[in-house]
Amino acid sequence: MNYPEEETVQLTHGAGGRAMGELLEKHVLNTFTRKSAGEIGLDQLDDGATIDLPGEGTLVLTTDSHVVNPLFFPGGDIGKLAVCGTVNDLAVMGADPIALTSSIIVEEGFPIPELRRVMGSMEESSAESGVPIITGDTKVLEKGDMDGLAINTAGIGLAEESISDAGMNPGDRVILTGTIGDHGMALMQYREGLSFRTELKSDIAPLNDLLKRASEAGDITAMKDPTRGGIAAALNEMAQKSDLGLSIKEELVPVREAVSGIAELIGISPYEVANEGKAIITAGEETAREVVESLQSHPLGRDARIIGEVNRERPGRVIMETEIGGRRFLEAPLGDPVPRIC
Repeated sequence: MNYPEEETVQLTHGAGGRAMGELLEKHVLNTFTRKSAGEIGLDQLDDGATIDLPGEGTLVLTTDSHVVNPLFFPGGDIGKLAVCGTVNDLAVMGADPIALTSSIIVEEGFPIPELRRVMGSMEESSAESGVPIITGDTKVLEKGDMDGLAINTAGIGLAEESISDAGMNPGDRVILTGTIGDHGMALMQYREGLSFRTELKSDIAPLNDLLKRASEAGDITAMKDPTRGGIAAALNEMAQKSDLGLSIKEELVPVREAVSGIAELIGISPYEVANEGKAIITAGEETAREVVESLQSHPLGRDARIIGEVNRERPGRVIMETEIGGRRFLEAPLGDPVPRIC
């Protein structure tokens, strides 16, 4: 049966913006009615779900599928992306990651040396994060039925108290752990053969050690990793879920010159581009500076800074205070402008 385009899934539905949210709300979430055994379940659309373990704390569970194109790119590959992405989803929920699973779907004819390279990358990233891969599955499809290789990883972690991306309070400071847009722009530069003075590399990295250090330093109220849709999507989601406003100072958001240059060249905003080694954190005003200092003492957080604050001014909206003194809404994108980035 042939369906009209408006009744089919489009690429934008998987890009982490408004289109994806509408797809999930209308056609996925309303299918599943059972609730989580913890505070955070499927309907909260957080980076994972929680399961209460009486006397033991909170079990955090997350899962993610990876279909990045190309499979290998400056700074990483699909294997590193799969491991770090799942570790980070656990870490931003306040969990200490314990173990991962790995399910691989590979196309007939896929080169064995490239498969071994991906597996080696997964093992290296697992060792770097200190989180072992303990079980998995492998399937092979006929040639032409898929695009080379896809990986699904799931992870479990334990938290004394889970952290939601909706937990911020008025007066909290908004902290960004580093420069934005590196991952998406590195893939775009590599795909399109764009030249710039500095070759960009993806920022993929496991954030569990960095975020644990931050949590020990201050009063963390919310965390989120700004992957698909970039910080524009992540900040808007946090504001909407909390029913609070965010005020962000444009001059304080760190952007590499190469990222801003390529973004301007191709006409997209670095705020909407995916990151794979950064986190957005909100912390109480009294301890926010200590959190930033703890982040800056870690190799992955040297560029961390406070970029704004939480308020009640416009609930559910994000206001960008521009460098020239103006104010504008930072809207959630329809989807990430760089497709197939994770």
